[in-house]
Amino acid sequence: MQQNDLSKSLVAFDQDSTLVAVIELSAKSWLVAGLVPGVGREPLMRQGADPVALVKLLHRWRDEAVKAGKTITRIAVAFEAGRDGFWLARWLLAQGIESHVIHANSIPVSREHRRAKSDRLDTQLLMRAFVGWLRGEAKHCSMAAIPSVEEEDARRVNREHETLVGERTSLVSRMKATLVRFGIGGFNVKLKKAAERLAELRGAEGVPLPPNTLAELRRDMARLRLIKEQLKEIETTRLERLKQAPQEGTHPMVMMLARMMGIGIETADMLVQEILSRNLRDRRAVARYAGLTGAPDESGSKRREKGLARAGNARVRRGMIQLAWRWLMFQKGSALAQWFAQRTAGLRRNLRKTMIVALARKLLIALWRYVHSGEVPDGAILRPAA
Repeated sequence: MQQNDLSKSLVAFDQDSTLVAVIELSAKSWLVAGLVPGVGREPLMRQGADPVALVKLLHRWRDEAVKAGKTITRIAVAFEAGRDGFWLARWLLAQGIESHVIHANSIPVSREHRRAKSDRLDTQLLMRAFVGWLRGEAKHCSMAAIPSVEEEDARRVNREHETLVGERTSLVSRMKATLVRFGIGGFNVKLKKAAERLAELRGAEGVPLPPNTLAELRRDMARLRLIKEQLKEIETTRLERLKQAPQEGTHPMVMMLARMMGIGIETADMLVQEILSRNLRDRRAVARYAGLTGAPDESGSKRREKGLARAGNARVRRGMIQLAWRWLMFQKGSALAQWFAQRTAGLRRNLRKTMIVALARKLLIALWRYVHSGEVPDGAILRPAA
């Protein structure tokens, strides 16, 4: 049986007994639009960012429908995915109200160069898309799967790690650029005693670093030490959790992936939390979620490819392209590596960058099958079980 990909509703929609509402969220206020059975007008109400007030408003609209002679058996609410995350959807579900989160890029908008844009118009777009989805129209819009608090929290580890690595790279690049401005190019700012050696440095003009620049570099190095300590704490804590509870939650998937030669704990954890633990329908949905599918541009006799769609999870896409290059180093005897070698034999070097995307897509699907059915990629080397 195929998994539901949330591209259409699987519940029959009875417009006479369903109260439909959409919310345009902002930091201080929410604009709520309703479709109330038996009521001629389409109510539109702006309120504060208060979920309790929202429920009271929905119940008031339900009472209006009852007075109009309609029996309300279902209240369906939707809002666009964004900064607020999924807490409101979980809270509404806990109150017994059906709640959905719409993918922002699945809502069709006007292609006019200067189209009108307002919260009222946005609610109209949301309502049109949501009602079409409730009617079961395939691909009218797509819903995001609502994660639990535990599932959201599990993703914080590798996302924070990625953020800290980016900050570390930015700091190191900035310090190197500062030193280059004074003609100093061979100093390793990542050394433990780098801050102590700054006073000994001499530029191309034979003079020490100016006092303000010296103080700036020392502050940057202090930040760098803090980032390294935080990265080490994250990595150590993650390893301890895996050792203490190897069968808990998604830990078995992480341990399975980490056995694959060329895949470390960081990459395994990222792939499991971001994509492999999700209930995706099939291999096409896996590749599409990672944004590793093409974007064809076909019209009449014109046929061309615009490159990657880039509509999926950017973390997975970056990680898989990096992993594909590592796969060629550590899994040279695998069927995927041999396929890549055959397809790129005799081609220009820059075409390998294009083909690596195809390898990344095939590899992701192979890893998805591996963690869900135990099917090891052909010719892949596994580390001995601990």
